[in-house]
Amino acid sequence: MSNVLEALQADFKLFLQALWEQLDLPSPTRAQYAIADYLQHGPKRLQVQAFRGVGKSWITGAFVLWTLFIDPEKKIMIISASKERADNMSIFLQKLIIETPWLNHLRPKSDDARWSRISFDVNCSPHQAPSVKSVGITGQLTGSRADLMVLDDIEVPGNSMTEFMREKLLQLCTEAESILTPKNDSRIMYLGTPQTSFTVYKKLAERNYKQFVWPARIPKKLAAYEGFIAPQLQADIDNGAQAWEVTDPDRFGDEDLLAREASMGHSNFMLQFQLDTTLSDAEKFPLKCADLVVTSVNPATAPDSVVWCSDPKNVLKELPIVGLPGDYFYSPMQLQGDWNPYSETICSIDPSGRGTDETAAAYISQRNGFLYLHEMRAYRDGYSDQTLLDILKGCKKFNVTKLVIETNFGDGIVAELFKKHIIQSKQAIDVEEVRASVRKEDRIIDSLEPILNQHRLVIDKNVVLWDFNSNPNEAPEKRLQYMLFYQMSRMCKDKGAVRHDDRIDCLAQGVKYYTDAMSISADLLVKDRKLEDFLHMQQEWLDDPQAACNHMVLGMNLEQRQQASGQSVDKSVPTWVSR
Repeated sequence: MSNVLEALQADFKLFLQALWEQLDLPSPTRAQYAIADYLQHGPKRLQVQAFRGVGKSWITGAFVLWTLFIDPEKKIMIISASKERADNMSIFLQKLIIETPWLNHLRPKSDDARWSRISFDVNCSPHQAPSVKSVGITGQLTGSRADLMVLDDIEVPGNSMTEFMREKLLQLCTEAESILTPKNDSRIMYLGTPQTSFTVYKKLAERNYKQFVWPARIPKKLAAYEGFIAPQLQADIDNGAQAWEVTDPDRFGDEDLLAREASMGHSNFMLQFQLDTTLSDAEKFPLKCADLVVTSVNPATAPDSVVWCSDPKNVLKELPIVGLPGDYFYSPMQLQGDWNPYSETICSIDPSGRGTDETAAAYISQRNGFLYLHEMRAYRDGYSDQTLLDILKGCKKFNVTKLVIETNFGDGIVAELFKKHIIQSKQAIDVEEVRASVRKEDRIIDSLEPILNQHRLVIDKNVVLWDFNSNPNEAPEKRLQYMLFYQMSRMCKDKGAVRHDDRIDCLAQGVKYYTDAMSISADLLVKDRKLEDFLHMQQEWLDDPQAACNHMVLGMNLEQRQQASGQSVDKSVPTWVSR
């Protein structure tokens, strides 16, 4: 009997098999043995990510008992997203100790020992900390001590929907480091299934919590797993295993997985069973930096058409990118046609009070249905005179003819203050007030997604550089939250998707103003322009052949010929308004 106990203490896989037999369960599957092996021999800080239904929690519960089976003096803490789930694990362990004959010796001998669902002792020396304690991730963690910490499914949709909630959850995870006892064999284990690429599990991997990932099928794209595939599966792949083969047929067969994929949908299957977040992110976050056209934008003129292309040679590698993994900025493949003045230039303004929010201003022009973002400015002092005057300086720089101001903040007072400064600075700028009635996240996505999908938003390179270098005195993680392209790539339909959204809201407001212009076909306008040019030249040859000859030799365009002939060229009304 002693030899058997020694064997069970030496190998957790044997212990797991014996415990499964005690529970009248089938022998552990290949994936379960692999997880057990990683729990026993893995690093001090680790993560286990495996497909739904593989039994991660059961295996880890068995590992907790095996730890106490080897050394009853160990102190263990079980943490879950909810207190109820953590308590259920604690109750499960208590029942196993009571009902398993070869674990009965772990039952405490003294009636004074703790034996509740939230904490209990085994047969060990008296200690301030219980042998096993269960707690929710938002519960009382401070003051506890543990040699082994098991964090089981701490990330669920309810506590990780927004950037702010994920930050809070990550801070709670950090608390585990202060709870862990400073022993050589002390360990922290995370078990869970990631929901998006912003999961706290990815952040933990960056903090040296080594991942063990076991999907239900051999992945088609290994790059999505960043080298964290379980060693057993990697060996299968190296030995010629084909993509999409079942990795644990004893748990879920091919037909079972096909039925589950059909019933739950491909994207959900990829997330829950393949642990692949790329498809989820592509659907959840529709605004991509790759859909922008990034180049040097002329402050006064623009070409007839801008051609976008995602060829790798068009990637702007010199520009800093804060979008999703695999997202890049692209330069245009071609600038087509003649360069002529913009139809209209506006300044979109999203005002805010003093504090952590920003007052943002975006200078946007339109020509032939393409929008051009010249510059963006952001201020942290609310709507002070200095801020308003600086915005108006930018209006003068880009020949702005209209201010578009959101009136939800301040109930229109910001617009009145602007009007005062416009009169004093003697600028001919109209002021248009807009009021938002749709939820912010929906409004931003509905305004920007169609424009980005058609690649009609052209961004000046300097906007990208300014955005990345803004707020240099903030901590790096806070600087990111204020960046326009960080806000854009993280924007989704969930309420409070990003903590700060002033810059992306300002841009969306300006794009929304030009919605009517987006129905313009650049090719059709170019044809109309050429026809108008031809008809004017034809008429000029009839009216004044000498002047027409001179103009042709000099290569004058339509506006230059009209000006030379003394004809007025009225640009006060945007050309697209009448179309």
